[in-house]
Amino acid sequence: MGGRLEDRIAALVEPMVEELNLELVDVQYRKEGPRWYLRLFIDKEGGVNVEDCKEVSERVGQALDEADPIPHSYYLEVSSPGVERPLKKKEDYIRFRGRTIKLRTYAPIDGRRNFHGLLQGLEGDRVILQVDKEQIAIPLEQVAKAHLVLEF
Repeated sequence: MGGRLEDRIAALVEPMVEELNLELVDVQYRKEGPRWYLRLFIDKEGGVNVEDCKEVSERVGQALDEADPIPHSYYLEVSSPGVERPLKKKEDYIRFRGRTIKLRTYAPIDGRRNFHGLLQGLEGDRVILQVDKEQIAIPLEQVAKAHLVLEF
């Protein structure tokens, strides 16, 4: 079972999350001070609640204990991605069409790496973003980070 730890964990837990009619948005594994944290971010239409997080934590916790992909102790946290949820999958760029997003690229595109605009969707492997009056196509493989922006 090679590859990035977060990807291996996502492959293990995503079916369990989907069985609960939830979406696995992101998996993060980070060291903060002396402690390691495994964070799972879940979502569903209308948002998640404490019971959703508890159920995922219990199911996933057991599966992780059995599979033992992390050789040392860590803290498991399950929560909502929040209102400014990250856009991680191709489907996210279609689902959140019409919403304002912030996007950062690995390398400059037209002399810049940071974009803030209205998500127009996905065309092939390019994210289409309306920035002011200009439409910009950003190759998906160049997206370092993207997330929704809370609008008032």
